[in-house]
Amino acid sequence: MYPHERSLVEKYADKPFAIVGVNSDPDIVKLREIVAEKKLAWPSFFDGGFIGGPIATRWGVRGWPTVYVIDSKGVIRFKNTRGPALDNAIEALLAEVD
Repeated sequence: MYPHERSLVEKYADKPFAIVGVNSDPDIVKLREIVAEKKLAWPSFFDGGFIGGPIATRWGVRGWPTVYVIDSKGVIRFKNTRGPALDNAIEALLAEVD
């Protein structure tokens, strides 16, 4: 997913768009290495190093990766969309704010 996410960050750099990651990997040092190696240019939060971390619990995440597409009002509008469906969801929401 990282290449697609990176392309979205580049494509929508001048739009009201952001990616925020939440990671449950058990080793924060390894996570930092992956963030650097994969050149992730968006915030990626460490969720305590286990699957039932506080962020995942609050958001009801039960599988990884889970993708939420949130509109400009903070409402979850799409969940677990990927590939072209994710692109379409983003385009639809950006059209609403133009």
